[in-house]
Amino acid sequence: MTRPAMSEGRTAHIAWRLHRHTGNATGASNATGTGDHDDGGTGGPPALLLLHGFTDSAACWEPVVPALAGHGGIGGIGGIGGIGGIGGIVATDARGHGDSGLPDGPVGSERHAADQALVLDDLGVTEPVVVIGHSMGALTALTLAATRPELVAALVLEDPPPYGMGAGPRGVPSWLADLRALDLPGRVAYAREHHPAWGEAELPPWALSKEQIDPRYCERPGTALDPLHDLAPDVRCDTLLVYGDADLGGMVTDADADTFRKAAAGTVTTVRVPGAGHNVRRDTAGAYLRAVRAFLDEVRPRPPH
Repeated sequence: MTRPAMSEGRTAHIAWRLHRHTGNATGASNATGTGDHDDGGTGGPPALLLLHGFTDSAACWEPVVPALAGHGGIGGIGGIGGIGGIGGIVATDARGHGDSGLPDGPVGSERHAADQALVLDDLGVTEPVVVIGHSMGALTALTLAATRPELVAALVLEDPPPYGMGAGPRGVPSWLADLRALDLPGRVAYAREHHPAWGEAELPPWALSKEQIDPRYCERPGTALDPLHDLAPDVRCDTLLVYGDADLGGMVTDADADTFRKAAAGTVTTVRVPGAGHNVRRDTAGAYLRAVRAFLDEVRPRPPH
């Protein structure tokens, strides 16, 4: 399968990966510094923004980028344009994750959303993009849509935490400390044993991301997190909420999904994927991509204010 060309860069403290389809074999370039980036050979701003979950990184999206770029059947986004033609896909490392820095001050969805707006500005985005987020990244996507609606055409939310959280620091979770005590091959072996449904390509970036996260991130105070349905009335764009089974580790329940759908200002499509837990796209990649593809085929631009 032909992969989009990938360039890397930074906007302030945020590292990002920009993927564009050039029609050639896999390519890569590198650029660093605010405003200093390679267009990957096609020009134009990205049309998809990918936001990872807590302790993951932008590289964790690599296994699904070809399908999202159009090679898996998504030739374009209705009313927005073909991903492979006029735009591309940008995946960012959240602050304190991957190759991104960790500025002073609190962390949380509001800071993460402001970081994403900074990146989109730097990449020259003038039209709203589709934002796809997992877990923490899904909450960032929701917050971005609520606070900067002109930047977001539609949302894909993969199992976001449905409950509110306080603002105080929580410390490094014991499960993360245990994983960080392993070497990289040990973490890959752990994932292979405990997540047998994951594709082999998922394992190395997941394992590497656990040593890349800055542990100070977990010690920082964060902004208080509202319950999922409290954010819904401020989100007017079309939204896909995709989630798994609670008894397999999924966070969103059918009741949570229904409450969110009823509270949202925009149209919400909910899809529960049987056999998936919290990591829907890793546990059931085919079902996840089918749900996203169907949604992107139907999504329409956000109406003007």
